[in-house]
Amino acid sequence: MGRSPCCEKAHTNKGAWTKEEDDRLVAYIKAHGEGCWRSLPKAAGLLRCGKSCRLRWINYLRPDLKRGNFTEEEDELIIKLHSLLGNKWSLIAGRLPGRTDNEIKNYWNTHIRRKLLSRGIDPVTHRPINEHTSNITISFEAAAAAANRDREENKGAIFRLEEHNKAAAIGRHHQNHPAGDWGQGKPLKCPDLNLDLCISPPAPCQEEAAMVMMKPVKREAGLCFSCSLGLPKSADCKCSNFLGIRTAMLDFRTLEMK
Repeated sequence: MGRSPCCEKAHTNKGAWTKEEDDRLVAYIKAHGEGCWRSLPKAAGLLRCGKSCRLRWINYLRPDLKRGNFTEEEDELIIKLHSLLGNKWSLIAGRLPGRTDNEIKNYWNTHIRRKLLSRGIDPVTHRPINEHTSNITISFEAAAAAANRDREENKGAIFRLEEHNKAAAIGRHHQNHPAGDWGQGKPLKCPDLNLDLCISPPAPCQEEAAMVMMKPVKREAGLCFSCSLGLPKSADCKCSNFLGIRTAMLDFRTLEMK
Protein backbone atom coordinates (compact mmCIF):
# COMPACT_ATOMS: atom_id res chain seq x y z
CA MET A 1 0.00 0.00 0.00
CA GLY A 2 1.32 3.38 -1.02
CA ARG A 3 0.25 6.95 -0.58
CA SER A 4 -2.72 7.93 -2.72
CA PRO A 5 -2.02 10.49 -5.47
CA CYS A 6 -2.87 14.09 -4.71
CA CYS A 7 -4.82 14.55 -7.94
CA GLU A 8 -5.68 13.08 -11.31
CA LYS A 9 -2.39 13.23 -13.22
CA ALA A 10 -3.98 12.59 -16.61
CA HIS A 11 -5.88 15.91 -16.74
CA THR A 12 -3.28 18.33 -15.35
CA ASN A 13 -0.97 20.76 -17.04
CA LYS A 14 2.78 20.29 -16.79
CA GLY A 15 5.67 22.59 -17.46
CA ALA A 16 6.18 26.27 -16.75
CA TRP A 17 3.45 28.28 -15.03
CA THR A 18 1.79 31.06 -16.96
CA LYS A 19 1.02 34.53 -15.57
CA GLU A 20 -2.71 33.77 -15.64
CA GLU A 21 -2.20 30.67 -13.49
CA ASP A 22 -0.07 32.64 -11.04
CA ASP A 23 -2.76 35.31 -10.71
CA ARG A 24 -5.50 32.74 -10.10
CA LEU A 25 -3.44 31.01 -7.39
CA VAL A 26 -2.57 34.28 -5.63
CA ALA A 27 -6.16 35.53 -5.75
CA TYR A 28 -7.59 32.30 -4.32
CA ILE A 29 -5.07 32.11 -1.46
CA LYS A 30 -5.62 35.78 -0.55
CA ALA A 31 -9.36 35.15 -0.43
CA HIS A 32 -9.51 31.70 1.19
CA GLY A 33 -6.05 30.98 2.58
CA GLU A 34 -3.87 28.03 1.76
CA GLY A 35 -6.22 25.37 3.10
CA CYS A 36 -5.89 21.86 1.72
CA TRP A 37 -3.54 21.65 -1.22
CA ARG A 38 -5.33 18.56 -2.60
CA SER A 39 -8.60 20.39 -3.13
CA LEU A 40 -7.13 23.84 -3.89
CA PRO A 41 -6.44 23.38 -7.65
CA LYS A 42 -10.05 22.38 -8.40
CA ALA A 43 -11.46 25.16 -6.20
CA ALA A 44 -9.16 27.77 -7.82
CA GLY A 45 -9.98 26.54 -11.33
CA LEU A 46 -6.43 25.36 -12.07
CA LEU A 47 -5.50 22.26 -14.03
CA ARG A 48 -2.46 21.72 -11.83
CA CYS A 49 -1.34 19.20 -9.24
CA GLY A 50 -1.73 20.14 -5.59
CA LYS A 51 1.97 19.64 -4.99
CA SER A 52 2.82 21.92 -7.93
CA CYS A 53 0.54 24.64 -6.49
CA ARG A 54 2.15 24.38 -3.06
CA LEU A 55 5.72 24.62 -4.39
CA ARG A 56 4.79 27.50 -6.71
CA TRP A 57 3.31 29.44 -3.82
CA ILE A 58 6.04 28.76 -1.27
CA ASN A 59 9.02 29.25 -3.56
CA TYR A 60 7.84 32.02 -5.88
CA LEU A 61 4.48 33.71 -5.11
CA ARG A 62 4.53 34.32 -1.34
CA PRO A 63 4.33 38.04 -0.53
CA ASP A 64 6.93 37.75 2.28
CA LEU A 65 9.39 35.95 0.02
CA LYS A 66 12.83 37.52 0.21
CA ARG A 67 14.55 37.80 -3.13
CA GLY A 68 18.10 38.60 -4.08
CA ASN A 69 21.50 37.37 -2.99
CA PHE A 70 22.27 36.11 0.50
CA THR A 71 24.06 38.54 2.80
CA GLU A 72 27.18 37.79 4.88
CA GLU A 73 25.03 37.71 8.02
CA GLU A 74 22.76 35.12 6.43
CA ASP A 75 25.78 33.07 5.36
CA GLU A 76 27.20 32.97 8.90
CA LEU A 77 23.76 32.16 10.32
CA ILE A 78 23.32 29.28 7.87
CA ILE A 79 26.79 27.93 8.77
CA LYS A 80 26.00 28.13 12.50
CA LEU A 81 22.59 26.49 12.10
CA HIS A 82 24.02 23.77 9.87
CA SER A 83 26.66 22.91 12.50
CA LEU A 84 23.80 22.45 15.00
CA LEU A 85 21.01 20.94 12.87
CA GLY A 86 22.82 19.32 9.97
CA ASN A 87 20.95 18.98 6.67
CA LYS A 88 17.53 19.79 8.14
CA TRP A 89 16.84 22.56 5.63
CA SER A 90 13.23 23.19 6.64
CA LEU A 91 14.28 23.94 10.23
CA ILE A 92 17.05 26.21 9.00
CA ALA A 93 14.62 28.02 6.68
CA GLY A 94 12.28 28.60 9.61
CA ARG A 95 14.98 30.74 11.25
CA LEU A 96 15.65 32.76 8.10
CA PRO A 97 12.55 34.85 7.29
CA GLY A 98 11.75 35.07 3.61
CA ARG A 99 14.03 32.17 2.60
CA THR A 100 12.84 28.75 1.48
CA ASP A 101 14.36 25.41 2.38
CA ASN A 102 15.03 24.56 -1.25
CA GLU A 103 16.73 27.91 -1.82
CA ILE A 104 18.95 27.47 1.24
CA LYS A 105 19.89 23.92 0.25
CA ASN A 106 20.90 24.99 -3.25
CA TYR A 107 22.84 27.95 -1.89
CA TRP A 108 24.69 25.69 0.56
CA ASN A 109 25.75 23.22 -2.12
CA THR A 110 26.85 25.89 -4.61
CA HIS A 111 28.44 28.60 -2.43
CA ILE A 112 28.82 28.00 1.29
CA ARG A 113 30.34 24.53 0.94
CA ARG A 114 33.11 25.92 -1.27
CA LYS A 115 33.66 28.82 1.11
CA LEU A 116 34.23 26.45 4.05
CA LEU A 117 36.63 24.30 2.04
CA SER A 118 38.65 27.39 1.07
CA ARG A 119 38.94 28.21 4.80
CA GLY A 120 40.25 24.71 5.52
CA ILE A 121 37.07 23.63 7.34
CA ASP A 122 35.24 20.41 6.73
CA PRO A 123 31.64 21.31 5.66
CA VAL A 124 30.28 18.15 7.29
CA THR A 125 31.91 18.25 10.73
CA HIS A 126 32.73 22.00 10.77
CA ARG A 127 36.23 21.19 12.06
CA PRO A 128 39.65 21.91 10.54
CA ILE A 129 40.52 19.47 7.79
CA ASN A 130 44.03 18.80 9.22
CA GLU A 131 42.55 17.84 12.58
CA HIS A 132 40.10 15.56 10.81
CA THR A 133 42.97 13.87 8.93
CA SER A 134 44.96 13.35 12.13
CA ASN A 135 41.86 11.93 13.79
CA ILE A 136 41.50 9.51 10.90
CA THR A 137 45.14 8.44 11.32
CA ILE A 138 44.75 8.01 15.06
CA SER A 139 41.51 6.13 14.62
CA PHE A 140 43.19 3.88 12.02
CA GLU A 141 46.02 3.09 14.43
CA ALA A 142 43.53 2.45 17.22
CA ALA A 143 41.55 0.17 14.91
CA ALA A 144 44.74 -1.75 14.03
CA ALA A 145 45.61 -2.14 17.72
CA ALA A 146 42.07 -3.30 18.46
CA ALA A 147 42.31 -5.81 15.58
CA ASN A 148 45.57 -7.17 17.03
CA ARG A 149 43.97 -7.51 20.45
CA ASP A 150 41.00 -9.29 18.94
CA ARG A 151 43.36 -11.63 17.07
CA GLU A 152 45.23 -12.49 20.28
CA GLU A 153 41.96 -12.99 22.15
CA ASN A 154 40.75 -15.29 19.38
CA LYS A 155 43.95 -17.34 19.62
CA GLY A 156 43.53 -17.61 23.40
CA ALA A 157 39.89 -18.59 22.97
CA ILE A 158 40.81 -21.30 20.45
CA PHE A 159 43.52 -22.63 22.81
CA ARG A 160 41.08 -22.69 25.72
CA LEU A 161 38.50 -24.43 23.54
CA GLU A 162 41.03 -27.11 22.56
CA GLU A 163 41.97 -27.62 26.21
CA HIS A 164 38.30 -27.86 27.12
CA ASN A 165 37.72 -30.44 24.37
CA LYS A 166 40.69 -32.48 25.60
CA ALA A 167 39.41 -32.38 29.18
CA ALA A 168 35.93 -33.36 28.02
CA ALA A 169 37.36 -36.30 26.03
CA ILE A 170 39.31 -37.48 29.09
CA GLY A 171 36.18 -37.16 31.21
CA ARG A 172 34.17 -39.22 28.73
CA HIS A 173 36.92 -41.85 28.70
CA HIS A 174 36.86 -42.09 32.50
CA GLN A 175 33.08 -42.38 32.42
CA ASN A 176 33.23 -45.23 29.93
CA HIS A 177 36.20 -46.92 31.72
CA PRO A 178 35.99 -46.08 35.46
CA ALA A 179 38.85 -47.01 37.79
CA GLY A 180 36.56 -49.28 39.83
CA ASP A 181 36.45 -51.82 36.97
CA TRP A 182 39.83 -53.25 38.01
CA GLY A 183 39.53 -56.63 39.69
CA GLN A 184 35.76 -56.98 39.15
CA GLY A 185 35.95 -59.65 36.49
CA LYS A 186 35.75 -57.33 33.54
CA PRO A 187 38.24 -57.99 30.76
CA LEU A 188 41.00 -55.43 30.58
CA LYS A 189 42.72 -54.56 27.38
CA CYS A 190 46.50 -54.60 27.62
CA PRO A 191 48.97 -54.00 24.86
CA ASP A 192 50.52 -57.08 23.26
CA LEU A 193 54.02 -57.52 24.68
CA ASN A 194 56.65 -59.95 23.45
CA LEU A 195 58.08 -61.51 26.61
CA ASP A 196 60.10 -64.24 24.85
CA LEU A 197 63.51 -62.76 25.57
CA CYS A 198 66.80 -64.54 24.91
CA ILE A 199 70.43 -63.59 24.88
CA SER A 200 72.62 -65.05 22.18
CA PRO A 201 75.98 -64.14 20.66
CA PRO A 202 76.25 -62.86 17.10
CA ALA A 203 75.88 -65.25 14.21
CA PRO A 204 79.61 -66.10 13.78
CA CYS A 205 79.96 -66.69 17.48
CA GLN A 206 76.92 -68.93 17.43
CA GLU A 207 78.57 -71.16 14.83
CA GLU A 208 81.80 -71.37 16.83
CA ALA A 209 79.88 -72.16 20.00
CA ALA A 210 77.99 -74.90 18.19
CA MET A 211 81.28 -76.41 16.93
CA VAL A 212 82.77 -76.33 20.41
CA MET A 213 79.73 -77.97 21.93
CA MET A 214 79.80 -80.66 19.29
CA LYS A 215 83.40 -81.58 20.16
CA PRO A 216 83.77 -84.12 22.94
CA VAL A 217 85.33 -82.79 26.12
CA LYS A 218 88.63 -84.38 26.96
CA ARG A 219 89.44 -84.88 30.55
CA GLU A 220 93.07 -84.69 31.31
CA ALA A 221 94.50 -87.53 33.22
CA GLY A 222 94.53 -87.06 36.94
CA LEU A 223 91.92 -84.26 36.96
CA CYS A 224 88.42 -84.48 38.25
CA PHE A 225 85.46 -83.23 36.29
CA SER A 226 85.20 -79.94 38.20
CA CYS A 227 88.86 -79.09 37.78
CA SER A 228 88.78 -79.97 34.10
CA LEU A 229 86.02 -77.42 33.64
CA GLY A 230 87.86 -74.79 35.67
CA LEU A 231 85.26 -74.73 38.43
CA PRO A 232 86.13 -73.99 42.07
CA LYS A 233 87.48 -76.87 44.09
CA SER A 234 84.94 -79.05 45.72
CA ALA A 235 85.25 -80.78 49.06
CA ASP A 236 85.73 -84.14 47.35
CA CYS A 237 88.41 -82.92 44.90
CA LYS A 238 91.58 -85.11 45.19
CA CYS A 239 93.27 -84.22 41.95
CA SER A 240 95.55 -81.53 43.28
CA ASN A 241 98.24 -84.13 44.05
CA PHE A 242 98.04 -87.11 41.82
CA LEU A 243 100.56 -89.94 42.57
CA GLY A 244 102.57 -87.53 44.66
CA ILE A 245 103.22 -85.28 41.63
CA ARG A 246 101.57 -81.89 40.90
CA THR A 247 99.39 -82.03 37.87
CA ALA A 248 100.25 -80.17 34.73
CA MET A 249 97.30 -77.83 35.22
CA LEU A 250 98.34 -74.64 36.98
CA ASP A 251 96.04 -73.74 39.86
CA PHE A 252 95.95 -69.93 40.30
CA ARG A 253 92.93 -70.01 42.57
CA THR A 254 95.04 -70.10 45.72
CA LEU A 255 97.06 -67.03 44.72
CA GLU A 256 96.24 -63.72 46.24
CA MET A 257 95.93 -60.53 44.24
CA LYS A 258 98.36 -57.80 45.24
